[in-house]
Amino acid sequence: MAKRERVAFLGLGIMGWPQAANLVRAGFDLTVWNRTRVRGEQFCSQHSAHLAHSAEEAAGASDVTITMVPDVREVQEVIFGERGAAAGLREGGLAIDMSTIAPAASIAIGERLREQRVGFLDAPVSGSRPKAEDGTLTIMAGGEAADFERARPVLEAMGRLVVHVGPQGHGSLVKLINNTLGAINAAALGEALLLARRSGVDTDALREVVGASSGASTMLALKAAPMLDHDYEPLFKLEHMLKDVRHYLDAAHAAGISTSLGSAAERLYAQADRDGLGGSDFAAVMSAIEDASSGQGT
Repeated sequence: MAKRERVAFLGLGIMGWPQAANLVRAGFDLTVWNRTRVRGEQFCSQHSAHLAHSAEEAAGASDVTITMVPDVREVQEVIFGERGAAAGLREGGLAIDMSTIAPAASIAIGERLREQRVGFLDAPVSGSRPKAEDGTLTIMAGGEAADFERARPVLEAMGRLVVHVGPQGHGSLVKLINNTLGAINAAALGEALLLARRSGVDTDALREVVGASSGASTMLALKAAPMLDHDYEPLFKLEHMLKDVRHYLDAAHAAGISTSLGSAAERLYAQADRDGLGGSDFAAVMSAIEDASSGQGT
């Protein structure tokens, strides 16, 4: 049996922490680094992992280096910034970005790393914190097939469905399409729930009927109760969903695609973000829907 590769995990946020924990449970020799050092110390106090002083140090101690941070700027800083991972990556190494960023940025990062003879996958994930915790994420990877096969054991420690979706950048694009579909669906769900509530419909009965009918969806199952209860504890932050929708719109406009539904969703999430709900779960789009409907009906 081939020896398991050493893994560095950079970014221990809401998603990164449980993903890294699953790598430890799967038996990988793990080195972690986080921009806020105390977070890394807390992780290592609970899990068998090494704590690096920099992204460079973490990458230098590993064969496969994973980044999981909010957006393009942070990915570029962690990889190419001062004492960034690129300085520690060795020829023949593999970098995997599991953040959700613009496809063009993923392609550019891959090109820079290949100049160092380092492989690269853009491999964002679908599924919020509970799926990260139990290792059942969906992972979509763009890049060379050989790099994907090399990464498969690492990715399968974190996800139930791991799919090679195509060349560099396609992992990022597939994720943006998926998240924007979810964002649109969640907004439509919020609007429907508001209609039901204002009309005096039994929302439990509504959810039972819709859940067994053509209107059923993951958003109905996961977000209807939080929307009705105004329980916006963050499993996936609204500000991150807004960021993903905006990246989707940029990609769609570059492809000459009309985005009436995506643009409508962007306006609602942007309003919720302006109202101070960016750090809340994206179910908080319900607040913007309610505000937009204030004064209408009874």
